Order: sequence, then C-alpha cells, then structure tokens
Amino acid sequence: MEKKSLAQQTAERLYTKIVVEGRPGPGKKLPNELELSQELGVSRTTLREAIRTLTAQGILEVRRGKGTFVSQKVEAIDDFGFRDLSRVKGQLKDLFELRMIFEPSAARLACERATDEEITDILEKGRAVERYIQTGVDRVAADGAFHAAIVRAAHNEFMMRLLPVINRAISTSVVAGEHREQMADDTCQDHALIMYFLARRDGAGAEHAVAIHMRRTMDVMGLE
Repeated sequence: MEKKSLAQQTAERLYTKIVVEGRPGPGKKLPNELELSQELGVSRTTLREAIRTLTAQGILEVRRGKGTFVSQKVEAIDDFGFRDLSRVKGQLKDLFELRMIFEPSAARLACERATDEEITDILEKGRAVERYIQTGVDRVAADGAFHAAIVRAAHNEFMMRLLPVINRAISTSVVAGEHREQMADDTCQDHALIMYFLARRDGAGAEHAVAIHMRRTMDVMGLE
C-alpha cells in the first residue's frame, strides 16, 4: 500500500474534525494558521497543502483577506438521510447494522495498516473516553473520535466516507438510550478489549472485539 503523505493525513484529520465532529460548524472560520498547525502538530506548509485539498473538495472556502471558512455545503455531505435519527428508532437499528458491516473490518485493517503513531493516537482517544465516563463528562465527541481514529487508520477511502455514520449513531444512542449507565459501563469494558487487540496488532481479535461492542450496544438499546 502506498503510504499517504503528511499533507494527505492532515487533510483527513481536518475532514474528520469538520464533517464528523462538527468542529467548527458550517460557515465558521478556522483558527489562524499558526494555531491550527500547532494543534495538528504539522508545519504551516503541510497545513496549507491540506487546506488546498479540502478546498478543492468543497469542504473549505478561502476568503481573501478574511481567512478560511467551513463551507455551508458540509451539512449535506454524506448525510445518508439520518438527520432525524434521534426520533426514529428503526433507522437507528439500520445504522448500527451498517456499522456492524464495516467497523469490525476497519479494526482488522487498522491492525495491519496503521502507523505506530496512529495506534498511539487511537489508544489515547480510548483512554479519554474512559476518563470522561468515570468523571461524568459528556463522552459523545470523544467516543466518536475513538471510533473514527480506527477507521482512519484502516486507510480505506470509502470507509472514510462512512465516518458520519459513526458520529450519528453514537450521539443518538447516548441521547436516546434508556440504559445510559449500562451502556457507559459496557463501553468501558468493550473499548478496553478493542484497545488490547489494537495495541498488539491482533487483527482477528480487534475485529471480534468491535463486533461484540456493536452487538452489545444493540442488545442494550433493544435494537434486535
């Protein structure tokens, strides 16, 4: 597999922040170049190249003399028709079934393809979710970032396009779930198992661990 350049990896990270996590939202201005390059841990030259890539894709808009802004078109990107999931349990079931199809495979591929830095990033994000659960902090964004990091590490373009599915499923399940405490406990256990296998680059183990996590969540939410 051809290794992606740092600029391409940076563009993917920005894409995830904007499209999946909604930070910043449509029409909002990005932080200045120095601040954003420091946040992402890349040079300003690399950041500029990543921004050019996302601008060409219609994700960002560069306004001369004003800065770089998130395009209003982002709201429509990879929406998959799930904007009202919080009120439609049947669609939530369909969404988790879709996750069951591609996320276990993404975890397996991540074990095979991820850089050491990406594995470290996944583990750090997983530990952040655990901290948030233990301290009672809203974990939605952190949970989504953990799963998104695994999919990114699979280095598959079309799996990347399904990242909004993860974010919508997590945010909706946490808000709409009737057994939030049970779901939080299960998440801690399941994530620990997923991280165990990822850290050891055990593709089969990671694949099974993610499948178990998906199935358990569906069971608790009564989506079977």
